[in-house]
Amino acid sequence: MDLYYEVHGEGEPVVLVHSGAADIRDWAFVTPILAKKYQVITFDGRGCGQSPAPIEPANYVEDLHAILDYLQLDQATIVGHSIGGRIATDFALTYPHRVTKLVLVAPALSGFQHSEVFTKNMLDIQAASPNVDKMIEISLNNCIYRLVLASPQREYFIDMHRSNMLKMFHWNTWESVWPQPPAIERLEQLSAPTCFIIGTEDSSDLHQIAEHFQAVPDIRFVEMNGVDHKPTLTHPEELSRHILEFLED
Repeated sequence: MDLYYEVHGEGEPVVLVHSGAADIRDWAFVTPILAKKYQVITFDGRGCGQSPAPIEPANYVEDLHAILDYLQLDQATIVGHSIGGRIATDFALTYPHRVTKLVLVAPALSGFQHSEVFTKNMLDIQAASPNVDKMIEISLNNCIYRLVLASPQREYFIDMHRSNMLKMFHWNTWESVWPQPPAIERLEQLSAPTCFIIGTEDSSDLHQIAEHFQAVPDIRFVEMNGVDHKPTLTHPEELSRHILEFLED
């Protein structure tokens, strides 16, 4: 196993998959709460944190599969945040027998067509390369980070964001491989009990993604008031409570 991982607590396994431009620090305030009742596995995605840079197009779903196999986990609850939610969804569709429950926190979704505002922001970030300070400035100038940047976790978030954007310059490729057809076309096939958690202050794109997830047969929707795209940092206690309530239901 070449990915960096940590295991906390004992009990039924819960694997946490972090968001983009982040690492296991995304879960730093959630992990100790969940680990009081569960065995919590966190890991740095390929190219993030202490994990190696991708030398070929990354296959994040297979990386998650490798984590479960390496730790000899036949099944686990998978919790994914943002792109981690996209990974978790695709994993649950590809390996349904390995997922006991699925928790999606402000997830991305394979095959979803993002708004012009989101797309322009991504293109502007790429165009600013290799000026990393400008890239970070553009990235953070996004409404989905308005509340976390006004919170006590501001510097923590910026430091994590900066360090992982800098790591991207050491990647051999930014390309990635995803299962086909895209998840947006197969959501009705999700068999695991699913919980979809979203903040009221997250982007309109995320709220449209939530509408697509209405197709999931067994799903619970949780809306967190006054929360943007980073509830893991700004509201870890409330987020953990929602996760625990779902796991114990």
